Amino acid sequence: MKGLSSKEIEVIAELEFNKKHYFTREDIQHHFMSDSSMRHTIHKLLKKKRIISLNKNKYYLIPIKAKSGKWSDDEFILADEVMNGEDYYVGGWSSANYWRLTDQVPVKIEIYSLKRSGQKTILNTSFIFRKTTAKKFKEVVNKKIKGHSFKILNKEASKKWLSKRNW
Repeated sequence: MKGLSSKEIEVIAELEFNKKHYFTREDIQHHFMSDSSMRHTIHKLLKKKRIISLNKNKYYLIPIKAKSGKWSDDEFILADEVMNGEDYYVGGWSSANYWRLTDQVPVKIEIYSLKRSGQKTILNTSFIFRKTTAKKFKEVVNKKIKGHSFKILNKEASKKWLSKRNW
């Protein structure tokens, strides 16, 4: 990996392989000849934002698949968090794809709300915010993904939306 020393890669690879995202100094001690060498490597990983210090001796490993330290979450979870879990739903191509009504994977996630409109990119996910009416919220269902709930247009309403698209 670019920007990481061979020792840093060795430590990260072992932690990743063992799925040990929370770790202590004792967990990585066997990689080093001295405590000062270990402290130096930990300092460098903190500086490069590959690990986060949780307390004096415990750290969280940013997954290696998070290129250059950037990490994202599922777009539906992110949408729910952006909207504080209220007065929104995911619709458009995103809901059609979620219900397997189309194979088309949306480039942008459409979020319908009573107040917000515009576009924004958050954690490498592009969102389009569209205004809607309170009446449309009757067609919304709550679903869960990775243990987190989110709001999405129901399957029948998504079918209706899809049928109105010009093919």
